[in-house]
Amino acid sequence: MKNCIYFIFISLLFVNWANAQTIAPKREFRGVWIATVENIDWPRKPAESADQQQRELTAILDAHQAAGINAIIFQVRPVADAFYAKGREPWSKYLTGKQGKAPYPLYDPLEFAIKAAHQRGMELHAWFNPYRATKDLNFSSLSPQHITNIHPEWFFIYGGQKLFDPGIPEVREYIVKIILDVVDNYDVDGIHLDDYFYPYHIARQQIHDEQTFKKYGAEFSNVNDWRRNNVNLLIKMLNDSIHQHNPRIKFGMSPSGIWANKFQNPEGSDTHGGDSYYELYADSKKWIQEGWVDYINPQLYRPMNDHSVPFGVMVDWWSEHTYGRHLYIGQAPYRIIENKLPGFKIPSELPKQINYLRKNKRVQGSVYFSSRSLINNPLGFTDSLKNNYYHSPALPPLMLWRDSIAPNPPRELTAKNNNGVISLTWEAPLSAQDNEAVYGYVIYRFDKKETINIDDPKYILHKQYDSSCSYEDRNVINGQTYLYVITSIDRLKNESEHSIPVTIDAK
Repeated sequence: MKNCIYFIFISLLFVNWANAQTIAPKREFRGVWIATVENIDWPRKPAESADQQQRELTAILDAHQAAGINAIIFQVRPVADAFYAKGREPWSKYLTGKQGKAPYPLYDPLEFAIKAAHQRGMELHAWFNPYRATKDLNFSSLSPQHITNIHPEWFFIYGGQKLFDPGIPEVREYIVKIILDVVDNYDVDGIHLDDYFYPYHIARQQIHDEQTFKKYGAEFSNVNDWRRNNVNLLIKMLNDSIHQHNPRIKFGMSPSGIWANKFQNPEGSDTHGGDSYYELYADSKKWIQEGWVDYINPQLYRPMNDHSVPFGVMVDWWSEHTYGRHLYIGQAPYRIIENKLPGFKIPSELPKQINYLRKNKRVQGSVYFSSRSLINNPLGFTDSLKNNYYHSPALPPLMLWRDSIAPNPPRELTAKNNNGVISLTWEAPLSAQDNEAVYGYVIYRFDKKETINIDDPKYILHKQYDSSCSYEDRNVINGQTYLYVITSIDRLKNESEHSIPVTIDAK
């Protein structure tokens, strides 16, 4: 009898432990990059009609929504040109086939993408490449309004590309103005910069910024320290300017995976690979330490057992250098397709990486490169997101240094059965303590006998990123009794207490 009781006790412990492992976090950043440069992800072909582009982008967002993605990192400025109308740079050649040519019929891709993402309960972060001005030497194809034609003195050529010279103060001021055009004119959730600062090293090539250093680098005896300072100045300027214009917009960076190797710097990671501190003059650790970014999103595109740059070693290093900011890990489903690192051909590799991240409390999520790779579902990885890891919805992680005050709960929730459709209506909440307007709502549904638990994301029925006060639940079973509660969320997704519950029979 004692043995039987002991066996039952151990079995229950195992079941509870297993359940604890499978419950996904309610708050997690689940992002994907949609790359527009060279039409990597969208649009499939430049010069498609506006209607074709919109249908294609809608299908992409639908696919990511189905996989459980809750954040879109949308590239809006690939080569000092634009995927948006309300700015000062010409339309992108990757949008229409010719730089400076507007889409036809005229529409605003960024505005369209923001609205479509929010309708699907996803954030949209506008992704900028700050310093790249061309991808090749075909300068005759550039628009007369392209900045290289207006200010040719701002650029140097390296690796067959024109790049902004980061040491020129007017360059930094210009880039800040470009990004503020989007901050001021679009309902974006975040501003996102990638890993291209000073260019990646190419053998037997030099960065020709000697005259800039001579003119502006008098305080520095070392050109390398001066270059790092130039990038630091831009990051700090952006942080200050973005949050002065809109304190609710998130500012994030996606540097290369290695800040510095330990053999180069005792504070670096125990790795042997290309770094950002010495090669790109990008001191990404300083940006977090100084609080100049809200999140850091290093690109850790290596397998767990990589000999030079093991995934776990890099995750652990970054998690020890977050300084209270968010850490999202860049992961690489594209590696499964490209056939360069055999470790990614093992179907369990990327799922193992997700499990590793979730065990580290200083990691708040992932971003995947890139959209097309994820949609192609290599080795069934996207299916594993949809059916397992991201089966339940998730809200973005809280940024309490940006906003820590939650809204009040919705009022007067009612439910009506209209021919098998449950119609929910409610009243907006009373003003929050900080007087911030309500941004949206989260609707939870329970079976009649279940205890209300809004900490478990499996009960989230719908995330609503708008302030309308109604929702229709069309996925109900005749004869079932449901209980609903609703919470309010603000712009940074602080969540209220839940409303007074309502119960209704589906007939």
